[in-house]
Amino acid sequence: MKGYVSHNTYGFKFRGEHQERIAGIHVIGKENRTDYNYKWDGLKRSENDRFVFQYTLGGNGAIRIGTHTYTLSKGEAFFVRLPSDHCYYLPEDSHHWEFIFLTLYGDEARHFYEKIIEKHGHILSMPSHVKPIKHIFRILEKIETTGIHNGYEASNYAYTFLMECMHYLEHVQKSDDEVPVAIAKTLSFIKENYQKDVGLEDIVSVSGLSKYHFTRLFHKTMKETPMQYLTKIRMHHALELLQHRALTIEEVALAVGYSNGNYFSKVFKSLLDISPSQYRNGTSFMPVDRLFLD
Repeated sequence: MKGYVSHNTYGFKFRGEHQERIAGIHVIGKENRTDYNYKWDGLKRSENDRFVFQYTLGGNGAIRIGTHTYTLSKGEAFFVRLPSDHCYYLPEDSHHWEFIFLTLYGDEARHFYEKIIEKHGHILSMPSHVKPIKHIFRILEKIETTGIHNGYEASNYAYTFLMECMHYLEHVQKSDDEVPVAIAKTLSFIKENYQKDVGLEDIVSVSGLSKYHFTRLFHKTMKETPMQYLTKIRMHHALELLQHRALTIEEVALAVGYSNGNYFSKVFKSLLDISPSQYRNGTSFMPVDRLFLD
């Protein structure tokens, strides 16, 4: 049996004292291991103060961290420090282990590694379409096409990976996990029906909860009322439509769920402090495609 089906590993060593103070890339690669001799003992490696992130694309791998052993399937990753008491390998009940990996170093890499491990542990789960994983593929593509030629460029990629990880773990994953099913259903309903004559009763009926229970749960989850959320969705779309000068204010109002232009203008001005016409024709400020409202 071959040791690997594919094996693309790239190492970096750039000069400059600043390299150890920031986040840098030590090694990055994509592999498909089929050899049961594939095994890395975290206490027997020569690298010092390195941080290995390895994400499973297919097959199964395994890692022992201290006294606990974990099976790693598609969508699962580990994040460990070198040196430390761990060992990852291709287990005998797996035909192959396909993965991408990124080894980082530097003070900033250590800082964010410790924050991630403290809050989320060494074993992480994330779909392949999320930004941290797509970013690794982007780095590999960059290396294989034009290359990475200096430490500043490599540091930018390393730091961005860490930021994408933090954002996913702290906000994207957290919000997905914390939104109750009843609330998630109503959020989808609002986004799909904001242009219609939707009221609170319509939103409540989608949730399957009582009006009292739903409104309390919605506010607890979203930090705003259902109607405030609906209004924000409508205003975001109104901003886009106001860019099209062929549409009248009345037509914009009807397109985002308001029965008439006067009421739409009143709501618009209460949020943005200017009327839709002033926004469209204004020269003292820059129109935006999306507005974040508190």
